Amino acid sequence: MGYHVPKPFTVPGPRALAIVRSAVETGSFDDGKKQPERTAAAKCNAYGYLDRDRKQASLWYPTDKARQMLEWLDGPRVKPEDDEGAAVSVPAVAADHAVAERIDASGLVATVERARALLDEGDVIRARIVAAGAYAQAKTEATFAEKFGATEALCAKARRLQGDALLIEARAKMAIAAEWDAAQAAGLVSKGGRPKAVSEGNGLTHDDTGLSRKEILEARRMADAERGAPGIVERAIAARIAAGLEPSKANLRAAIGTASATKEERGKNLYQTPPEAIHTLLALERFKLWILEPACGKGAISRHLEAEGFGVILSDLVDYGTADQEGVVQDVCDFLQTERNEAEPDIITNPPYGEVLNAFVAHALRVHRPQKMALLLNLNFLAGFDDPDRNFAMDESPPARIHVFKRRLPMMHREGWDGNEASSRMNTAWFVWEKQPDGTYGSQTVISRVDWQDHLPADAAESEAA
Repeated sequence: MGYHVPKPFTVPGPRALAIVRSAVETGSFDDGKKQPERTAAAKCNAYGYLDRDRKQASLWYPTDKARQMLEWLDGPRVKPEDDEGAAVSVPAVAADHAVAERIDASGLVATVERARALLDEGDVIRARIVAAGAYAQAKTEATFAEKFGATEALCAKARRLQGDALLIEARAKMAIAAEWDAAQAAGLVSKGGRPKAVSEGNGLTHDDTGLSRKEILEARRMADAERGAPGIVERAIAARIAAGLEPSKANLRAAIGTASATKEERGKNLYQTPPEAIHTLLALERFKLWILEPACGKGAISRHLEAEGFGVILSDLVDYGTADQEGVVQDVCDFLQTERNEAEPDIITNPPYGEVLNAFVAHALRVHRPQKMALLLNLNFLAGFDDPDRNFAMDESPPARIHVFKRRLPMMHREGWDGNEASSRMNTAWFVWEKQPDGTYGSQTVISRVDWQDHLPADAAESEAA
């Protein structure tokens, strides 16, 4: 018997989920004009779970999709197929039993404890090896639990084991890096080549530590972060688990500021948007309460939008594990393959540049057709005539306004860049499309020059002046 586990619904965060439940149970939900509740309700609207009353803006009604989502979440959610291919409902308790058996049979708990004991005994190299194996195993079990439809309690158990293994491995790596630095200071590290840098060829090498040069550098940075804020590694892992998210290595690096851009990330144009750009946009334009951010990266734009009370729907081609304030993790998808969101959110993003840019903008206008869309683009997007997508976005569906930064934005360095921070050489602008009453994007574009320094928050402006 093979198992097929569909996941047809996006489960909102705790606050939003509670609102949906309340609306379904009582027939409606009144947000009381309170910003957190209104933002969460707006996000539920974007997911298709709530409809807003046309006359009373604070009143929301549940949809059939909301009822179906709750039935799926609370009831049987594993649908295996028998040998004939017919779907057979299995209670969630069966999924829990299967997951619990896997975890118990794997000896995962014992493996994590063995890694912890090795670390306590000072055998840091073996502790790292055992913890790394436990981390990979726990990650597999957590993924299985989620896909199989186990209850949150069992999913959380697997995540906690993954987090424990990650913490042990991180501490072991920091200890190994400290030993490496001490050996290097004592002249005991072999530099390779000929003649030998250490007499008799007994120098310590990377192979001896089990870590690559990059891993030692990351461990050294992690140790620096720990010295600056003791316990930051453990807190970062605990925060992910508390939010119901995976405590992954990538997110740990991002959380404590030791992340380096991978080859894949560099290839996907991961350049974080400076906050100055967002402050300026929100000072000049008004948007719906909820926003689609289809190139969310690691949340440079969405964090500021949420701080201003917007609900944000996150997605990206690359899985960065970015989550919103409610703990809902980004979708991983190719924006060029997406369909129009039935709730029609506005769009704000810093789209990927390069060959995909023209198609990205045209797809947003042709398929999603948002009421309003703001894209941070190179001013060169104004020019060009030989690409049909560029012509469509600028001639057939032109932006209503272009806010050109007369003072260049702070440099958008590639994520993980730790070299010299040069001034930006790129002229950028917010290109804003806005649908007209006739359903088109109009035919005229107004261009204005703006200075981002005029729109900094008071505390940031004072810091800039100082």
